[in-house]
Amino acid sequence: MDLKGKGALVTGGASGIGAAVVRRLSAAGAHVAVVDLNEEAARSVADEVGGLALPGDVSDPDTMPMLTSVAEERFGRLDVVFLNAGTVSGQSGMADLDVARYRRSVGVNVDHVVFGTCAAVPALRRAGGGTIIATASLAGLMAMPLDPLYTMTKHAVVGYVRATGAALADEGIRVCAVCPGFVDTPLIDYHRDQFGDFPLLSADDVADAVDGILERGNPGEAWFVQPGREPGPYGFRGVPGPAGGTRPPAFERTN
Repeated sequence: MDLKGKGALVTGGASGIGAAVVRRLSAAGAHVAVVDLNEEAARSVADEVGGLALPGDVSDPDTMPMLTSVAEERFGRLDVVFLNAGTVSGQSGMADLDVARYRRSVGVNVDHVVFGTCAAVPALRRAGGGTIIATASLAGLMAMPLDPLYTMTKHAVVGYVRATGAALADEGIRVCAVCPGFVDTPLIDYHRDQFGDFPLLSADDVADAVDGILERGNPGEAWFVQPGREPGPYGFRGVPGPAGGTRPPAFERTN
């Protein structure tokens, strides 16, 4: 994907994976909007790459439409949207539940992906197509007992990406997910002491996977990222259908 002169927007772009991807997109010639709740950090990264800082709370339903519109107007087009902002739940969600913290994690991890996609699709249509990538996790492909609520939100992201990827493919809009294992970013600080010598990914490892998706990803794919392995699309098993008969046509495009 030739990014020279293209417009891009990255949420959670002020640190970690988001900042690494901002730098990659800018180095490839894209104009990049850096969205983050931390205004000072967003401006720092945006200034570094000559981009646009857009502070805001991505879990607010009004934020993504507003910031997407600002980025499209500033750059003249929008071609790549990386919905990367995320948070851990910090609770088990089994015997205890802090509802405010639960709502916050769902708002950032799930709602923001939906709000961001809904805001991005009209802009990508006006650009003649483009790519939306959402940061999920290996916790979106398997169970992570360490944080069941985080697991739930990332499974939701993967399911949403697979369905929207199929639904929008005919319009030249790719929707994919990147699903890294544990990454050495502030997100794991609350249980960092449990890792010991376990190999961690770097933010640049995940940015490599995002590069791969932009170059050769197909709609609806969820790319795994693990230390020492080449990132690539996860192979989902097919779901058994009913014995006899055929599936309704509306379901044919989802596998």
